[in-house]
Amino acid sequence: MTYAKTFQSLHIKSDPVILFNVWDAGTAAIVQSAGAKAIATGSWPVATAQGFADGEKIPLELMLENLRRIVDAVDLPVSSDIEGGYSVDANGVADTVAQVVKAGAIGFNFEDQIVGGEGLYDIKAQTARVAGAREGADRAGSDIFLNARTDLFLKAKPEDHAELLDEAMQRAQAYAEAGANGFFAPALTDEALIKQLCADCPLPVNILALPHAPSASVLADLGVARISHGPVPYKKMAAWLEAQAKAAIAYR
Repeated sequence: MTYAKTFQSLHIKSDPVILFNVWDAGTAAIVQSAGAKAIATGSWPVATAQGFADGEKIPLELMLENLRRIVDAVDLPVSSDIEGGYSVDANGVADTVAQVVKAGAIGFNFEDQIVGGEGLYDIKAQTARVAGAREGADRAGSDIFLNARTDLFLKAKPEDHAELLDEAMQRAQAYAEAGANGFFAPALTDEALIKQLCADCPLPVNILALPHAPSASVLADLGVARISHGPVPYKKMAAWLEAQAKAAIAYR
């Protein structure tokens, strides 16, 4: 079985694949040694580790070179966070995705927020972009996992999440028809809403393991198929490193 097919097979409702996100070859090797079934990058930690802000500030070629190093460092499927695809139009997105797949990724996250702008692409525009991403993936590889991310919940207050669920479902359906394989809803943490999304979504659901999110076992019971850790591992590492540095510097 290819890495791509293996990765697709890991997305099982109520038996989620755990993606402890990495940012370079070294952290990828560590996560592999911990027993991970797959490796995934996060855009925020990848950019931050290279001295850039999130939001496609890291040059695409540098992101791709980092991805190649990660792929070469492990013997596992690797999924890449490509943010908004480094392009507004579908053709540009397709070209970015093709480069990501040629660099060795067998899956990628693709978000619907307007990177560098305000709000989200409307459903029609983002569906065209997802279709472009699918075309680029199929041009460069086979069975590539397109994880379509919606930032609806990330950009709203938690108390407003319930009223956004219908739009999230509309987006999930449209993205699925355009070729998406998974649906990522970061910042959605309410158990009842996650359960409803998992029940109605035509795609495997991906939830972000934020500190205030339900535990992995609870998310599994709710029907989640994929749990990502996003920037959390990097932030915890950075806090530990700073504390250790302070202790070493102030040894007297």
